[in-house]
Amino acid sequence: MPRRTGLGRGLDALIPDREHPSAIGTNYIPLDRIVSNPRQPRARFDPEELAELAASIKEHGILQPLLVTYDDPTDTYTLIAGERRLLAARQAGLDSVPAIVREASEQQRLEMALIENLQRADLTPLEAAEAYRQLVEDYLLSHEEVAARVGKSRAAISNTLRLLKLPPAVQQALVEGDISEGHARALLALPTPESQEAALRTVLKLGLNVRQTEDLVRKLSGLRPARVHQQSLSPEIAALEEKLRARLGTKVKLNRFRKGGTLVIHFYSDEELDSLIDAILRE
Repeated sequence: MPRRTGLGRGLDALIPDREHPSAIGTNYIPLDRIVSNPRQPRARFDPEELAELAASIKEHGILQPLLVTYDDPTDTYTLIAGERRLLAARQAGLDSVPAIVREASEQQRLEMALIENLQRADLTPLEAAEAYRQLVEDYLLSHEEVAARVGKSRAAISNTLRLLKLPPAVQQALVEGDISEGHARALLALPTPESQEAALRTVLKLGLNVRQTEDLVRKLSGLRPARVHQQSLSPEIAALEEKLRARLGTKVKLNRFRKGGTLVIHFYSDEELDSLIDAILRE
């Protein structure tokens, strides 16, 4: 039985059962007849990782076929999934690669490429956000429909899309790894691009972590910094907080007192609040 990934319906559900008329099983297709997927969400490929994969391909060949669709007018094949393998195969000097030919619409090409990259954890937050944006704006899918396709919560989709509202300087810092997605989300709480960029400079200069960045944002917004826990979190509470963050797609704080406690769920826009309410009430 195929291993379930938990990411939406997975690639298999997006691929029609009927193979393209020209395909019988796996074909070997010349590299010069395969063009990259114009909807490929991943924009950056690590040169060292590509070199390692190319060396492996030279030694062992391509173990997992690429997924392509045939374009009759140009007599070429458009890549659906396997961009990294395709680049490495070219770097390894192969003439042809194993590929499975399927029929797929442009929307399905984007969905399949997105799901494959998410399954491999290959996408940066901004790359995922751009792919979600295409599904929402170009194909008129709701946030909930996108969430169902990729196996995420609606709140997680909405939160990731909000990263596209960051000014270029903050987006670049996120792409370069100078700040994390947690830093970026904290900066989104500031009202203007100028204030976000100014806070970014402070974060980079002082090397602030995410919690310190959140306190900085609260201070710049005229709010009191959140109180620091008197005691460090137990591993059980920390694990539970992490599960809640992953499920709801936002910052969650669980405070335990001698009797009872509080569960604080943060949101940064009306849309995000609606998504959280939907996620909680649906459960």
